[in-house]
Amino acid sequence: MPRRLKLRVRTMQMQSTKTLYTYWNTIRGSRSAPDRRDIDPTRIRDALANTFILELDSADQFSFRLAGSHLCTSYCRELKGRSFSALWHDRDSDAMDTLIRAVTEDHAVALVTFQGTTALHTKVSFETILMPLRHNGSTHTRILGAMSAVEEPYWLGVQPILEQRITGLRLIWPDEVPAEESAREVMASVVNDAEYGSSAQPAAMPTTVYGRSARRYAHLAVIDGGRN
Repeated sequence: MPRRLKLRVRTMQMQSTKTLYTYWNTIRGSRSAPDRRDIDPTRIRDALANTFILELDSADQFSFRLAGSHLCTSYCRELKGRSFSALWHDRDSDAMDTLIRAVTEDHAVALVTFQGTTALHTKVSFETILMPLRHNGSTHTRILGAMSAVEEPYWLGVQPILEQRITGLRLIWPDEVPAEESAREVMASVVNDAEYGSSAQPAAMPTTVYGRSARRYAHLAVIDGGRN
């Protein structure tokens, strides 16, 4: 695995996330995103149960077109046809909408951590990744992703996740210097929530994430590009 790709993968916690990202990065070649027809499920067998594909629906929202069995088990229901956008807490909806635009329009890769809560107020942390996917030549209507529980408590699959709040965001541009405006939009959508701190928009702070040059906006890390 090339050094830059290896460093980028190290920012991911879950093996299914790493597997799917590495596969996506391989099959896209020199393109900003692979085509839906390029995906061979047999090559991501180990991550398939946590993998999903989103599609833009008639309400101009993203819904699950496909969802792996582990993912459906976490929510205690079949997710196919259900709204992905509706899963998120109202205070995170603007951030998710902006994040999705960064994926579909700017071809960024989004890495999100969130806390899921059940009706009994038990909580579990998840990691999810969103990557652009071409369909009929466009990246605006499909997203490839994976979602995994960071830990799997005994009740997961018995108590459905009913609410989820973002706890961390990371944007990765695999090819180019990131679109700063997109990064600022996502940052503003989340940081302006009182739970995350001051309503004043913070400046980007130079930083490194596992050896990669990045800019940090509060808890949002924007990782610079580089093909390998």
